[in-house]
Amino acid sequence: MNIAIIGTGYVGLTTGVCLASKGHQVTCVDLDQEKINMINSGTPPIFEEGMKELLEEVISAGLLIATIDSENAIKHAEIIFLCVGTPSKDDGSINLEYLKKAANTIAEKAGNHKIVVIKSTVVPGTTMNAVKPILDASGINHGLCMNPEFLKEGAAIKDFLEGDRVVLGVTDKETETIMRELYKDFPQQLFITNPTTAEMIKYANNSLLATKISFANELGNLCKKLGIDSYEVMDGVGLDKRLSRQFLNCGAGFGGSCFPKDVKAIISKGLEEGEGMKLLKTVIEVNNEQPVKMIKLLEKHANPVNKKIGILGLAFKQGTDDVREAPSIAIINELLKMNSDITVYDPEAMSNAKKIFSDKIKYAESARECANKSDAILILTGWDEFRKPELYSNKIVIDGRRIKEAEQNAKIYEGICW
Repeated sequence: MNIAIIGTGYVGLTTGVCLASKGHQVTCVDLDQEKINMINSGTPPIFEEGMKELLEEVISAGLLIATIDSENAIKHAEIIFLCVGTPSKDDGSINLEYLKKAANTIAEKAGNHKIVVIKSTVVPGTTMNAVKPILDASGINHGLCMNPEFLKEGAAIKDFLEGDRVVLGVTDKETETIMRELYKDFPQQLFITNPTTAEMIKYANNSLLATKISFANELGNLCKKLGIDSYEVMDGVGLDKRLSRQFLNCGAGFGGSCFPKDVKAIISKGLEEGEGMKLLKTVIEVNNEQPVKMIKLLEKHANPVNKKIGILGLAFKQGTDDVREAPSIAIINELLKMNSDITVYDPEAMSNAKKIFSDKIKYAESARECANKSDAILILTGWDEFRKPELYSNKIVIDGRRIKEAEQNAKIYEGICW
């Protein structure tokens, strides 16, 4: 099939590359010419395991191109995926500006029949109440589908190609038939529903995972005071088949492009409908407090004012270069208020951190250099290269990611929840 992908961020590029790998002809559309040039040269603008190799493969096979020419891409596509950003407003509610602009672009340029697929994460009711009226008003013959993504950053390619399920929220049987054909070569179970339910499935999914993390952190904070190994507790809890062990690791908190934004958006939507959303409000509160606990643990062992502090890990987790809502951001900002001399290192996220902090902090070229230039080290991301005991010799170490190897040679070692 001929497919257009509007938006080449994390979700859009993953969607385009994976669909192209199944033999579909994919055109990725973006307004950023630099990003387009990178994609066409086989260089992903994001770090994601397996992305570069698969991108090079589909480009070489002539199955994927990137362009700023939305009109041509839309005109020749049978299916158009909307993968634009839906960022949070200041009050936590969802910003649909980019989605509506993309829908209007399709309405203006589509011409003949198209299947329009919403891949962006949007609150329940958006597809039918915001996108559908725009397409209907244009008079174009179209089908509409809400197809939420369930991609873990760091494992997005694998999740798209081999994930748990594909949710299709469709408006009519013809659209369902075409979308079933699109996904026929994928092993996942198809779950067919309506667009509004599909939207809620995405938010329910991410909110529950975020809740597991904050639950583990709140219990972990108590375990630490009681002298209990929180990870051993969660190992025992995770043996319950109803719960599973995943997303029960205590630490510095969750971040990234999905969990914070999505939980805040569904809270905002709930408040609009007169629901208090007490549980999810607490999930965010617990998460916001975790980075503060890292600072307090550091102050317990060393005054950060004017001291040399090393930060190992800037991305919100290993396997990605994404620093959005990462605990490192809040922690570095607090340390800057204390005039700490901060040196940071992350194997993939350095360039993204420089966009935020510029020359306010120092950037090491290796974990070793970062450690050597620091009196105290905060571990904020669980990269494997941070699991070298020699990095922490005679250092004060505050661990936010359960890097137990750091304890072996450290002068002082303390974990956030253990």
